[in-house]
Amino acid sequence: MLDLYDRLEVKYDEKPCYDIVLKESFQDLIEEINAFELKNRKICIVTDSNVGLYYLKQLEELLLGVPGKVVSFVFPAGEDNKNLETVQNLYEYLIRESFDRNDVLLALGGGVVGDLTGYTAATYLRGIRFLQVPTSLLAMVDSSIGGKTGVDFKAYKNMVGAFHMPSCVYMNLECLKTLEERIFLSGMGEIIKHGLIQDKAYYEWLKDNKDAIVAKDIAVLRKMVGRSCEIKRAVVEIDPHEHNERAWLNFGHTIGHAVEKWMEFTLLHGECVAIGMSAAIFLSYERGYLTKEEHEDILSTIEAFKLPIRVQKLEIANILEALSRDKKMDAGQIKFILLRSIGEAFIDTTITKKELIRAIEFIMEER
Repeated sequence: MLDLYDRLEVKYDEKPCYDIVLKESFQDLIEEINAFELKNRKICIVTDSNVGLYYLKQLEELLLGVPGKVVSFVFPAGEDNKNLETVQNLYEYLIRESFDRNDVLLALGGGVVGDLTGYTAATYLRGIRFLQVPTSLLAMVDSSIGGKTGVDFKAYKNMVGAFHMPSCVYMNLECLKTLEERIFLSGMGEIIKHGLIQDKAYYEWLKDNKDAIVAKDIAVLRKMVGRSCEIKRAVVEIDPHEHNERAWLNFGHTIGHAVEKWMEFTLLHGECVAIGMSAAIFLSYERGYLTKEEHEDILSTIEAFKLPIRVQKLEIANILEALSRDKKMDAGQIKFILLRSIGEAFIDTTITKKELIRAIEFIMEER
């Protein structure tokens, strides 16, 4: 049985930095914002055209009179708008609205909104405060936590970015009920990853509670989101700037990001992570770390949550080229994350080109 979480404290350099707050409405957001003493300050709610339709008016009305002024910036939804041009437009808007270093940005949305808002906050006037209010499952358990911010540069995912910690992460779990099934289940790619890299018992719990998770049982979702947040928090606290252990969180992302690029973002991020995990699991099996039964069990679990483990229409040369430009490269060598066993990840810098080609061929195989 997993614990029920309401609040998790994240530390930075062993000092309290920000809280992750899990609620079932937006109402308690007022209390969190009041703690930042914004009576005479300004908040800019940054969101996209999809999320804005659901929640922007509600938040604008909720926050009325809490800070001195509430404004909003809405940009077109989609990964192709997570770029420097959108950031420039947001800079210009903040300048016109006379935002200074004591004002605040509020990221309302999924990972694209959170990453872009965080990067803007990190760089506008050399850094201002921002709040994460994630509305997607993937953003709740992954991108909103840990202070990684960034935007895509041309076709290269998250190539431009900065580490900039949020002042608070506020999650309204009821938002998950409004998500389309495919978008909701995309977040399971990151959640399954958490179990595989750190907690075998959690991985088994996910399998046992699959039906309740897919049905969006709110009590089960609270346990799941809380446990995934706890796992990511623990890894980030050990290694906030990704020198060592935080790289474990890249499990499935190395090849996953390459697939995401060459599929021109027609697959969701969590779907690409699932495909990338399939490749990494194959390499772990080929290296003798995982048994055949474990290998097949993991692939079956990924598919049970309606996530892909293979993809066609790839060119091996294109994937290898994308890997050569991956931001996780270290002196020309890819830092690949493998599993020594279920629940135990490690960094491997010895993967050969031949092994990579075998892994790519595996995720391209037809079944």
